[in-house]
Amino acid sequence: MKGLIQRVSGASVSVADEAVGEIGAGILLLLGVEKGDDHARADKLLHKVLRYRIFEDDSGRMNRSLLDVAGGLLVVSQFTLVADTAKGLRPSFSSGADPELGEALYDYFVAQARDQVSALASGRFGADMKVSLTNDGPVTFLLES
Repeated sequence: MKGLIQRVSGASVSVADEAVGEIGAGILLLLGVEKGDDHARADKLLHKVLRYRIFEDDSGRMNRSLLDVAGGLLVVSQFTLVADTAKGLRPSFSSGADPELGEALYDYFVAQARDQVSALASGRFGADMKVSLTNDGPVTFLLES
């Protein structure tokens, strides 16, 4: 399971010109599910996302987590994140989970996050989504479980 996190001052996702999720300051998470992923990997990645220290403390150092700053979390499914781009000029998606597993683990991840984050929003699995964000920093990290 892979997660691309971006520290944002605000982010939103829409489907067919309808806003389906929006947060203020916090983290936009693009979530990719791979073959072999399971609840344990989802739990491990969620633990890391919520506790990864990317927010500034009083000294201006990245030393505070999303939980520390009570920020928002916007979770968006992103199957292209797990693409193999090592060879050629076209990505291979052979390592990606099948849609049923991908959706089940995405839904599980969002449900687990909802228990820990008060300002949680999400996109719609498999939908053609438009994501808007203001990257704060910019600060972007790729996390894996």
